[in-house]
Amino acid sequence: MSLVSDKKSRRTKQESLPSFIVTSFRNRKNGGSKTDPCGEAKLPIIASYNVHKCVGRDRKFDPDRISHVIQEIGADIIALQEADSRFGERTGLLDLLRLERECGLSPVPITAGAKAHGWHGNVVLFKEGAVRDVHPLRLPGLEPRGALVVELDLKQGGTLRVIAAHFGLLRHSRAQQARALVDLLNTRDEQPTVLLGDLNEWRLGNGSSLNTFRDAFGSLPPAVPSFPSGLPVLALDRIISNREGLIDNVTAHESALSSIASDHLPLKATIRTDILTA
Repeated sequence: MSLVSDKKSRRTKQESLPSFIVTSFRNRKNGGSKTDPCGEAKLPIIASYNVHKCVGRDRKFDPDRISHVIQEIGADIIALQEADSRFGERTGLLDLLRLERECGLSPVPITAGAKAHGWHGNVVLFKEGAVRDVHPLRLPGLEPRGALVVELDLKQGGTLRVIAAHFGLLRHSRAQQARALVDLLNTRDEQPTVLLGDLNEWRLGNGSSLNTFRDAFGSLPPAVPSFPSGLPVLALDRIISNREGLIDNVTAHESALSSIASDHLPLKATIRTDILTA
């Protein structure tokens, strides 16, 4: 190889490294996936938020800030990650009564530790409707991780399966965890499903461990950067569905408070109830 071609090869590799960051900035600028044919105000909102054990970028433990951010989002369904302390008794860190009083959000009941709010830190809260089924799932991998599979009868009509998950830090573990969820879905009926949570995957394209989901969810919506909250460039949090058009307007919720309350920004989307009930 000539010196010129060798330099060109090195330059190409160097330029490809930040490509996912460029894509993330572009998706952030474009606001993710937006079509909104039915009018956003009329559609229920679903959201995901890694609350980082209520510790903000300023390293302050402040559950009140997290509650205020959740109120800002105005979600009808929200999945929280890291809502419990990780070690010891896994104590819940949020004031659930306050969230119900101020936001109208009630937690999906699960059997966990006496003091825990969720399953491996995963909590699903909803405003109106009925819980049809709840299935806590242990995910494979080196770290203790889990997912909640919840079936909700929505007030607006239709039944929605919600899978709330928090994937591991290791790529191999994430691939195993994605496969475990796909295998689970293969044993269930094909009802409308939304998967959301901190999937900890910043890679896009063929290098992503989330490509496994294409078997069950088809093409994935644009990746919207949510981490770090002060200057989001990595799309660690995702909201995806197994129905074309079921979720719309996937965006990060950016505010002065959400930029400091946790190291992640919340992610939110609208649910197309016409697709849900079709």
